Amino acid sequence: MIYARLFWEFFQTGLFAVGGGMATLPFLYSISDRTGWFTHEQLADMIAVSESTPGAIGVNMATYSGYITAGLPGAVISTTGLITPSIIVILLVAAFLNAFHENRYVMGAFYGLRPASSAMITAAGLILARVVFFFGDFSGGNVNIKAAILAVILLVFTHMIAFTRKLHPVIWIAFSAIVGIIFEY
Repeated sequence: MIYARLFWEFFQTGLFAVGGGMATLPFLYSISDRTGWFTHEQLADMIAVSESTPGAIGVNMATYSGYITAGLPGAVISTTGLITPSIIVILLVAAFLNAFHENRYVMGAFYGLRPASSAMITAAGLILARVVFFFGDFSGGNVNIKAAILAVILLVFTHMIAFTRKLHPVIWIAFSAIVGIIFEY
């Protein structure tokens, strides 16, 4: 039964998470809240691992979530559930887009999907910021000062060095990990 539920949860996520992997985050937080398969803190760790490993973040998150929930079969099933709607939609769009690519309704639908994707990614970012900077709960008033300082350092480094000097991503990831290790102790 867990496998059918994993497939269904991730099928829905894949069907409605328009805008790429980061748009799956609100759905994953919802799955966490409804099922208890993983915590918000575990989800923050999943994001870090999924961002730093090869592949699409949404697929990596589905695989990781499925593995935590039901081992290797769960990883395969949740990943399959996530990508199935995309495969179906891509096949349908490819079949019909040539005939309707200049249709004003089709153009309007794509125009409306862009801000929806941005809103979903922003909402996920705000949830992640709450978990990182406020230990998952605003009401306690406890601010994670080390995380805030680390975020500022990495933001400055990203803006000033990584993007302007075309720093190789491996160096950026290594630097971030080293700074995180230093700040943790």
